Amino acid sequence: MNESAKTGYVYGPVPSRRLGHSLGVDMVPFKVCSYDCIYCQLGRTTEKTIERKEYVRVDAVIREVREYLDSHLRPDYITLSGSGEPTLNSRIGEVVDAVKGMTEVPVAVLTSGALLWMPEVRQACLSANLVIPSLDAGTERNFYRVNRPARGLTFARMVEGLAEFRRQFSGEIWLEVMLVGGFTDTLDEMRAMRQHIERIEPERVQVNTVVRPPSESFAERIPDAKLAELAEALWDSAEVIAPYEAKEGEELFAVTREEIVALLSRRPCTLDDIAEGLGVHRNEVIKYLQALESEGAIASEDREGKRYYFRGS
Repeated sequence: MNESAKTGYVYGPVPSRRLGHSLGVDMVPFKVCSYDCIYCQLGRTTEKTIERKEYVRVDAVIREVREYLDSHLRPDYITLSGSGEPTLNSRIGEVVDAVKGMTEVPVAVLTSGALLWMPEVRQACLSANLVIPSLDAGTERNFYRVNRPARGLTFARMVEGLAEFRRQFSGEIWLEVMLVGGFTDTLDEMRAMRQHIERIEPERVQVNTVVRPPSESFAERIPDAKLAELAEALWDSAEVIAPYEAKEGEELFAVTREEIVALLSRRPCTLDDIAEGLGVHRNEVIKYLQALESEGAIASEDREGKRYYFRGS
């Protein structure tokens, strides 16, 4: 039986090497974000902003989470993330508190960290069990080159927000560092970034590079050996995050694999084609495509500006 949620704001559980089976909660419409990162697997940001408001109905979000928990297996985490920047939703703190009031499943906020300089954003995240913000550059120049932030965001403001949140937050911070070949793949950049990490004092530093097709073709993957070298220079206990690998007999993942491969056996599809065809969230599909492509079960290629997936040979 496929226990995957197929609703408006709740999706998954999505398999994650870091969080096990994580039930995703989408807090903003697709690609409403404070950044337009060159490596983003969801494509270019369509609404780049720092304006906070109730982008999606919070009462509907809370109702969907409750309905899922009442009728499905318990996930390992409930993760407020989605297709854009979740802290742009001005009522995200209410969602965190409501979810914690209905379950003992830990709540994580997966955020760029771009808005943590705002006191109200820090306050909204304080009740979470885990916050996973990003730091993708050690210098202002590369911050603008890689993250392409919205007007009103500065590198200094972003770093200070992360450091101030650390001083207030009693839960765990896992800092995600996305390194991009040709931009942030130097030892000088690691040394600069390390100084900021010392201020942020996260419990974990997790290093990744471009794996899924990025929004910009010039955002390059860093080879494994070099990534390990950079991670070691960046932080003594940095973890290099590898793609998720399903455990033997993992039913939820196996069923979704079969559905995707069956669909691609009939015709090549884009990410949106697959999500719409199977009635699941884009973020859920991306995780499965990554694993299937690494196994050779499917392949992909760019055609007329779009990436198409098809069954492997």
